[in-house]
Amino acid sequence: MSKTKIENSKAPNPARDFEAAIDALRRGDVIVFPTETLYGLGADALNSEAVEKVFQLKGRDFRNPIPVLVAGPEMLRNLISEISPLAQGLMDRFWPGPLTLVLPARQDLPKPLLNASGGIAVRISSQPIATQVLKTLGRPLTATSANPSGEEPARTLQEAKSYFAGKVDFFLDGGRLTSKSGSTVVEVIGAAIKIIREGDISTSELRSVVGAKIFQR
Repeated sequence: MSKTKIENSKAPNPARDFEAAIDALRRGDVIVFPTETLYGLGADALNSEAVEKVFQLKGRDFRNPIPVLVAGPEMLRNLISEISPLAQGLMDRFWPGPLTLVLPARQDLPKPLLNASGGIAVRISSQPIATQVLKTLGRPLTATSANPSGEEPARTLQEAKSYFAGKVDFFLDGGRLTSKSGSTVVEVIGAAIKIIREGDISTSELRSVVGAKIFQR
């Protein structure tokens, strides 16, 4: 093969890169992809071995669950056991977008996705590439930030590669991401919510939906 042909074969090709990333996910591998907040480590959330790879790459404690993205209501129903009126109101107001809800999970899910009370952290992303990955894969995707635990989250593909080049084969480019603190994480508990982490959605915005039924971690 000529030098020109070799160079052309390595030229950026978003469609080819996307298909290769989907194939990697189907094999149980991990990719880096953009969300509406930060770059994330993506793996098939229903594949226990793939989920374990994410924890190992990140150096994350298995007792600290990771969030999951879903494409829509049907995929969500495959993960959770119930949706309260309060949870539905938050979904209607903030999804798709940077609100991660901790909801009662089905018990047949990989255990590292579940918290001590049997909840799973889920959201629908507003990021087009993330949405396309989910719809093409047809399965929920892990979405923990693409950085080793304790390091600064990656907001550019270059930052993500500085952490995971040589460890992750496929990186999907979504440009520079502008989130300052990631998604807001809220656990729905009965008729109240517990703010686990305040991120891009503020407490005052949450209060506009749920009233005074808020307590913080």
